[in-house]
Amino acid sequence: MDTTVHPAHIEEHMSGSQILRDIVIGMSDGLTVPFALAAGLSGAVGNDHINLIWIAGLAEIAAGSIAMGLGGYLAGKTEIDHYNSELKREYDEVERVPDRERDEVKEFFSGLGLSTEVQDKAVEEMTKDKDKWVDFMMKYELGLDKPDPQRAKKSAFNIGFSYIVGGLIPLSPYFFVSNGLSGLKISAVITLICLFIFGYFKSKLTGVHPLGGALRVMVIGALAAGCAFAVAKLIQL
Repeated sequence: MDTTVHPAHIEEHMSGSQILRDIVIGMSDGLTVPFALAAGLSGAVGNDHINLIWIAGLAEIAAGSIAMGLGGYLAGKTEIDHYNSELKREYDEVERVPDRERDEVKEFFSGLGLSTEVQDKAVEEMTKDKDKWVDFMMKYELGLDKPDPQRAKKSAFNIGFSYIVGGLIPLSPYFFVSNGLSGLKISAVITLICLFIFGYFKSKLTGVHPLGGALRVMVIGALAAGCAFAVAKLIQL
């Protein structure tokens, strides 16, 4: 007889998808916004005051990462607050209207195609423990999984850090050239390549056609930078 003890299998799909979502949010904005800002400033200052471009770029990355991170924190906090609010309401309903809640549990098992006898046994077993009962209702009636208590902080860090990493890519050439237009040319090549690669893998992971998704992300970045550059030039006229 096989007595091998197998380690418990832990599902990590939800955690991984949340981290991926945070990285996508932070990186996509980090690549696009500072790129457009630097392009606009390059059009405005031309070959002069290149230090203004990277100083403004660094300031934007700092402000943008904080703003994006705060947005991620508030979204995560809202998710936790919503879950706790629904959890409290579900406990209250189990106390006040247990018969109705049992009917909802039975309706779920009925939807699985179980016989009436098995449904009754499943309902009886499920409703013995109030905590398990409520957890069941939260998951299968409301479709809510218990969020990670640290989700808000993790989301803020993931989004903010991804924004910084993405933002430094289009800004980095300006540290090594003597004029803004040269920096813009190098930045455009590097950033558009990165946007294409980023768009390709993002599309592949999300089930979208990789090549089409990559081109879409790259074109959006190019349009944003082109518009910023054109506006800066028009204002100078």
